[in-house]
Amino acid sequence: MTEPGPPVSAHSGVKGETRIEEPSARQRAVARRAAEARATVPHLELTVDADVAARLSAGDPMTASLVRACALALRESPRANAAYRDGRFELYSRVNVGIVVETGDGILTPIVFDADLKSMAELSREIDVLIARGGAGELTPPELSGSTFTLTDVSSHGVRSLSPVLSPPQAAAVAAGAVRDVPVIRDGEILPAHLATLTLACDNRILYGAQAAAFLLRIKQLLEETAL
Repeated sequence: MTEPGPPVSAHSGVKGETRIEEPSARQRAVARRAAEARATVPHLELTVDADVAARLSAGDPMTASLVRACALALRESPRANAAYRDGRFELYSRVNVGIVVETGDGILTPIVFDADLKSMAELSREIDVLIARGGAGELTPPELSGSTFTLTDVSSHGVRSLSPVLSPPQAAAVAAGAVRDVPVIRDGEILPAHLATLTLACDNRILYGAQAAAFLLRIKQLLEETAL
Protein backbone atom coordinates (compact mmCIF):
# COMPACT_ATOMS: atom_id res chain seq x y z
CA MET A 1 0.00 0.00 0.00
CA THR A 2 1.38 3.44 -0.94
CA GLU A 3 1.44 5.83 1.99
CA PRO A 4 0.71 9.56 1.64
CA GLY A 5 3.86 11.56 1.09
CA PRO A 6 5.47 13.70 3.77
CA PRO A 7 4.55 17.38 4.20
CA VAL A 8 6.17 19.47 1.48
CA SER A 9 5.80 22.83 3.18
CA ALA A 10 4.42 24.48 6.28
CA HIS A 11 3.68 28.07 7.25
CA SER A 12 1.82 30.00 9.91
CA GLY A 13 -0.93 32.54 9.43
CA VAL A 14 -4.39 33.57 10.54
CA LYS A 15 -5.53 29.95 10.24
CA GLY A 16 -2.70 28.73 12.42
CA GLU A 17 0.02 26.44 11.19
CA THR A 18 -0.75 24.99 7.76
CA ARG A 19 0.76 21.72 6.68
CA ILE A 20 0.73 20.69 3.02
CA GLU A 21 0.68 16.98 2.20
CA GLU A 22 1.06 15.30 -1.16
CA PRO A 23 -1.72 12.74 -1.83
CA SER A 24 -0.69 9.21 -2.67
CA ALA A 25 -1.09 7.83 -6.18
CA ARG A 26 -4.28 6.06 -5.12
CA GLN A 27 -5.73 9.22 -3.58
CA ARG A 28 -4.93 11.15 -6.77
CA ALA A 29 -6.70 8.47 -8.81
CA VAL A 30 -9.79 8.65 -6.57
CA ALA A 31 -9.88 12.45 -6.86
CA ARG A 32 -9.46 12.34 -10.63
CA ARG A 33 -12.18 9.75 -11.21
CA ALA A 34 -14.64 11.50 -8.90
CA ALA A 35 -14.08 14.84 -10.67
CA GLU A 36 -14.39 13.23 -14.10
CA ALA A 37 -17.61 11.44 -13.13
CA ARG A 38 -19.30 14.61 -11.87
CA ALA A 39 -18.04 16.72 -14.77
CA THR A 40 -18.70 14.38 -17.69
CA VAL A 41 -21.66 12.17 -16.73
CA PRO A 42 -25.24 13.55 -16.51
CA HIS A 43 -26.25 12.09 -13.15
CA LEU A 44 -29.83 11.21 -12.31
CA GLU A 45 -30.49 10.41 -8.65
CA LEU A 46 -33.45 8.67 -7.02
CA THR A 47 -34.04 7.73 -3.38
CA VAL A 48 -36.33 5.24 -1.65
CA ASP A 49 -36.68 3.75 1.83
CA ALA A 50 -36.64 -0.04 2.15
CA ASP A 51 -37.92 -1.91 5.20
CA VAL A 52 -35.14 -4.41 5.89
CA ALA A 53 -36.87 -6.10 8.84
CA ALA A 54 -36.89 -9.40 6.95
CA ARG A 55 -33.12 -9.22 6.50
CA LEU A 56 -32.56 -8.47 10.17
CA SER A 57 -34.91 -11.27 11.23
CA ALA A 58 -33.07 -13.72 9.00
CA GLY A 59 -29.71 -12.62 10.41
CA ASP A 60 -28.45 -11.75 6.94
CA PRO A 61 -25.42 -9.40 6.81
CA MET A 62 -26.49 -6.03 5.41
CA THR A 63 -23.77 -5.74 2.78
CA ALA A 64 -24.38 -9.26 1.48
CA SER A 65 -28.13 -8.59 1.38
CA LEU A 66 -27.56 -5.42 -0.61
CA VAL A 67 -25.21 -7.13 -3.04
CA ARG A 68 -27.68 -9.96 -3.64
CA ALA A 69 -30.68 -7.66 -4.07
CA CYS A 70 -28.77 -5.39 -6.44
CA ALA A 71 -27.37 -8.35 -8.39
CA LEU A 72 -30.79 -9.96 -8.89
CA ALA A 73 -32.27 -6.61 -9.94
CA LEU A 74 -29.37 -6.03 -12.34
CA ARG A 75 -30.01 -9.40 -13.98
CA GLU A 76 -33.56 -8.26 -14.69
CA SER A 77 -32.53 -4.75 -15.81
CA PRO A 78 -30.00 -4.97 -18.68
CA ARG A 79 -29.71 -1.21 -19.06
CA ALA A 80 -28.63 -0.86 -15.43
CA ASN A 81 -25.95 -3.54 -15.86
CA ALA A 82 -24.40 -1.64 -18.69
CA ALA A 83 -22.41 1.40 -19.79
CA TYR A 84 -22.72 4.36 -22.14
CA ARG A 85 -19.55 4.44 -24.20
CA ASP A 86 -18.74 6.28 -27.42
CA GLY A 87 -22.41 6.97 -28.13
CA ARG A 88 -23.44 3.33 -27.75
CA PHE A 89 -25.00 1.12 -25.10
CA GLU A 90 -22.79 -1.71 -23.80
CA LEU A 91 -24.89 -4.39 -22.14
CA TYR A 92 -22.99 -6.94 -20.04
CA SER A 93 -23.87 -10.61 -19.64
CA ARG A 94 -22.08 -10.94 -16.27
CA VAL A 95 -23.20 -9.16 -13.09
CA ASN A 96 -20.03 -8.04 -11.30
CA VAL A 97 -20.72 -5.88 -8.25
CA GLY A 98 -17.95 -3.65 -6.96
CA ILE A 99 -18.08 -2.83 -3.23
CA VAL A 100 -16.55 0.45 -2.04
CA VAL A 101 -14.11 -0.22 0.81
CA GLU A 102 -12.39 2.59 2.69
CA THR A 103 -8.73 2.18 3.59
CA GLY A 104 -6.17 4.43 5.21
CA ASP A 105 -5.05 5.39 1.73
CA GLY A 106 -8.34 6.24 0.07
CA ILE A 107 -10.85 3.74 -1.25
CA LEU A 108 -10.77 0.45 -3.11
CA THR A 109 -13.58 -1.30 -4.98
CA PRO A 110 -13.09 -5.08 -4.83
CA ILE A 111 -15.46 -7.02 -7.04
CA VAL A 112 -17.88 -9.85 -6.40
CA PHE A 113 -17.93 -11.53 -9.80
CA ASP A 114 -21.16 -13.18 -10.99
CA ALA A 115 -22.90 -11.97 -7.85
CA ASP A 116 -26.32 -12.92 -9.22
CA LEU A 117 -25.31 -16.59 -9.28
CA LYS A 118 -24.17 -16.80 -5.65
CA SER A 119 -26.17 -17.62 -2.54
CA MET A 120 -26.40 -15.37 0.48
CA ALA A 121 -23.94 -17.58 2.36
CA GLU A 122 -21.45 -17.51 -0.53
CA LEU A 123 -21.75 -13.74 -0.84
CA SER A 124 -21.28 -13.21 2.87
CA ARG A 125 -18.09 -15.27 2.98
CA GLU A 126 -16.63 -13.71 -0.15
CA ILE A 127 -17.40 -10.15 0.93
CA ASP A 128 -15.78 -10.68 4.33
CA VAL A 129 -12.62 -11.95 2.65
CA LEU A 130 -12.53 -9.09 0.13
CA ILE A 131 -12.99 -6.42 2.80
CA ALA A 132 -10.30 -7.97 5.01
CA ARG A 133 -7.84 -8.29 2.14
CA GLY A 134 -8.63 -4.78 0.97
CA GLY A 135 -7.88 -3.35 4.39
CA ALA A 136 -4.61 -5.29 4.47
CA GLY A 137 -3.60 -4.09 0.99
CA GLU A 138 -3.59 -7.64 -0.39
CA LEU A 139 -6.03 -7.30 -3.29
CA THR A 140 -4.68 -8.03 -6.77
CA PRO A 141 -5.45 -5.97 -9.92
CA PRO A 142 -7.82 -8.66 -11.32
CA GLU A 143 -9.89 -8.42 -8.12
CA LEU A 144 -10.31 -4.68 -8.72
CA SER A 145 -11.12 -4.69 -12.43
CA GLY A 146 -14.22 -5.60 -14.41
CA SER A 147 -17.10 -4.37 -12.27
CA THR A 148 -20.39 -3.58 -14.00
CA PHE A 149 -22.02 -1.82 -11.02
CA THR A 150 -20.92 -0.23 -7.73
CA LEU A 151 -22.37 -0.45 -4.22
CA THR A 152 -21.50 1.81 -1.29
CA ASP A 153 -22.79 0.55 2.06
CA VAL A 154 -22.52 3.06 4.92
CA SER A 155 -25.23 1.39 7.00
CA SER A 156 -22.75 0.75 9.81
CA HIS A 157 -21.63 4.38 10.02
CA GLY A 158 -24.86 5.97 11.25
CA VAL A 159 -25.32 8.03 8.07
CA ARG A 160 -28.90 8.22 6.83
CA SER A 161 -28.08 8.59 3.14
CA LEU A 162 -25.20 9.09 0.75
CA SER A 163 -25.06 10.35 -2.81
CA PRO A 164 -23.06 7.70 -4.72
CA VAL A 165 -20.51 8.69 -7.34
CA LEU A 166 -20.69 6.81 -10.61
CA SER A 167 -17.64 4.90 -11.77
CA PRO A 168 -17.54 5.66 -15.52
CA PRO A 169 -18.51 4.10 -17.79
CA GLN A 170 -20.88 2.19 -15.50
CA ALA A 171 -24.54 3.08 -15.87
CA ALA A 172 -25.50 2.92 -12.20
CA ALA A 173 -24.41 2.86 -8.56
CA VAL A 174 -26.33 2.48 -5.29
CA ALA A 175 -25.55 3.70 -1.77
CA ALA A 176 -27.29 2.42 1.38
CA GLY A 177 -27.61 4.34 4.64
CA ALA A 178 -28.06 3.31 8.25
CA VAL A 179 -31.07 1.27 9.35
CA ARG A 180 -33.56 3.38 11.33
CA ASP A 181 -36.36 2.18 13.60
CA VAL A 182 -39.39 4.11 12.37
CA PRO A 183 -43.11 3.48 13.03
CA VAL A 184 -45.22 3.23 9.88
CA ILE A 185 -48.95 3.02 9.27
CA ARG A 186 -50.15 -0.13 7.50
CA ASP A 187 -53.80 -1.05 7.12
CA GLY A 188 -54.69 1.53 9.74
CA GLU A 189 -52.21 0.15 12.28
CA ILE A 190 -49.01 1.68 13.57
CA LEU A 191 -46.30 -0.94 13.12
CA PRO A 192 -42.51 -0.91 13.63
CA ALA A 193 -40.31 -0.75 10.56
CA HIS A 194 -36.56 -0.89 10.04
CA LEU A 195 -35.89 1.50 7.19
CA ALA A 196 -32.72 1.93 5.15
CA THR A 197 -32.45 4.72 2.62
CA LEU A 198 -31.25 3.61 -0.81
CA THR A 199 -29.93 6.18 -3.26
CA LEU A 200 -29.45 5.31 -6.91
CA ALA A 201 -27.21 7.37 -9.16
CA CYS A 202 -27.33 6.58 -12.86
CA ASP A 203 -26.11 7.85 -16.20
CA ASN A 204 -29.16 9.54 -17.69
CA ARG A 205 -27.86 8.88 -21.20
CA ILE A 206 -28.62 5.16 -20.85
CA LEU A 207 -30.91 4.77 -17.84
CA TYR A 208 -33.95 7.06 -17.92
CA GLY A 209 -36.34 8.12 -15.20
CA ALA A 210 -38.95 5.38 -15.36
CA GLN A 211 -36.34 2.65 -15.94
CA ALA A 212 -34.22 3.92 -13.06
CA ALA A 213 -37.25 4.06 -10.77
CA ALA A 214 -38.28 0.51 -11.67
CA PHE A 215 -34.76 -0.76 -11.03
CA LEU A 216 -34.53 0.94 -7.62
CA LEU A 217 -37.98 -0.25 -6.59
CA ARG A 218 -37.03 -3.80 -7.56
CA ILE A 219 -34.03 -3.63 -5.20
CA LYS A 220 -36.36 -2.39 -2.47
CA GLN A 221 -38.83 -5.20 -3.16
CA LEU A 222 -36.11 -7.85 -3.02
CA LEU A 223 -34.75 -6.52 0.29
CA GLU A 224 -38.22 -6.58 1.79
CA GLU A 225 -39.05 -10.14 0.75
CA THR A 226 -38.89 -12.87 3.37
CA ALA A 227 -36.49 -15.00 1.32
CA LEU A 228 -33.66 -13.40 -0.61
